[in-house]
Amino acid sequence: MIQSVETALKAHKVKHARIDVILLTDRRIRTLNKQYLQHDYATDVLTFPLDEQPLYGEIYVSLETARRQANEYGVTVVNELARLAVHGALHLLGYDDADPADRQTMHELENKYIDTHTSL
Repeated sequence: MIQSVETALKAHKVKHARIDVILLTDRRIRTLNKQYLQHDYATDVLTFPLDEQPLYGEIYVSLETARRQANEYGVTVVNELARLAVHGALHLLGYDDADPADRQTMHELENKYIDTHTSL
């Protein structure tokens, strides 16, 4: 998971970064989602940028949701956790997934950055 995030950062020429990846339950991520984004539901990943230079942020991932999604997508939990961590890192790098074209771009980048690290 961490190697995939590092690959994404290197590809974007980020030399210095601090990114904390925190695994949570659905219940806890729902609380954060409601508190900070006013969305009253569990989600797979939340990203909070804390500083831009050097890049600093927190990525919260629901382990329970990652397990369900891994099963749904037919991938390992390690693969899905890596994808979600990279997704969060891409948000920290300025990517957005508000519309279908942007979501597709992020999805392609996620796949690119996790492919070489998640064959476990």
